[in-house]
Amino acid sequence: MELTLHCKPSIPNSAAQFPCSSVLSTSYIVYPSFGARFSNVNDPKVSMLPTLVQVSRRQLLLPSVSGLWDAITGGSNSPREAVLAIRRGMLLFRQGDVLGSLVEFDKAIELDPRQKAYLWQRGLSLYYLDRFEEGAEQFRLDVAQNPNDTEESIWCFLCEAQLYGVDEARRKFLEVGRDPRPFMREAYNMFKDGGDPEKLVAAFSAGRDNEVFYSSLYAGLYYESQNESDAAKHHIVAACQSPYGARSDDYMASLAKVHCLCRNWLPA
Repeated sequence: MELTLHCKPSIPNSAAQFPCSSVLSTSYIVYPSFGARFSNVNDPKVSMLPTLVQVSRRQLLLPSVSGLWDAITGGSNSPREAVLAIRRGMLLFRQGDVLGSLVEFDKAIELDPRQKAYLWQRGLSLYYLDRFEEGAEQFRLDVAQNPNDTEESIWCFLCEAQLYGVDEARRKFLEVGRDPRPFMREAYNMFKDGGDPEKLVAAFSAGRDNEVFYSSLYAGLYYESQNESDAAKHHIVAACQSPYGARSDDYMASLAKVHCLCRNWLPA
């Protein structure tokens, strides 16, 4: 995917990709938006939160706040350790250990409570553990910090549809600003107002690899919110098997695989 404000940063897999010295020598909070997910730095997108590449509107360096926090906590390493816990949690999620990922995300919050309002990754883990009320709360916290995050709004709906049903979830729908990605604008409108997932998939079937992937993923998730499991399986398995789903290090590509794992859906 091209470099935009809505790219997804990555989980570095080597010391060269993960500049720990810059993280461990300074207190940071880095707040990527849901539209700035973690993926391979060669994707080409931005890298993981500690690299501090200034591309996301919520990827912020807050030295004054961090300095104040260190003064309060006696200069502990908790904020830096929290960043590492998030990294571990993301890696565990990619590997299919959803419960283990949640343990790490919760550990990050214990180490640095400021992280909670930005941990969209935790919301995803909660969804797959059927902890929908906590998941919805997490996504609502995130949208309160970033009122332009389309995907978090959708995931809040997905959690609340399981809790209250589609009609009530739609009544409570979190409206956000305009997403610059056409496929996500169409997905957002479909979840907010109702629509036909097949039209979403058809509209981007000849698009770029990421458009094909995301339209299939969100079509499948829409069907899941409607309790149409066969249609959901068809589209989410298709997302996994798409070129982008199969090869990208986008966190959401990993999510599609985790979804199939949790539902015991094996590709045909």
